[in-house]
Amino acid sequence: MAAREKTAEEKLFSAAVLRRSFELQGPEHAEGFRFVYQGVLRDLALDDAEVVEFLGKNLVAVDEAIGRRKG
Repeated sequence: MAAREKTAEEKLFSAAVLRRSFELQGPEHAEGFRFVYQGVLRDLALDDAEVVEFLGKNLVAVDEAIGRRKG
């Protein structure tokens, strides 16, 4: 049985989690981030501007997904 296609929202959320995870790391990870992130964007047919916009609107949910809690 084939896997279900991800929705646009699910794709954006996945890319946003990846982007945010790397944002919270030090600059020493920047080169690796660019390589991985560009591949993910290509695979999900997204561009960075879409992910940044999604992240701006969904930061709390993304932070919760990566284990960052307010408080």
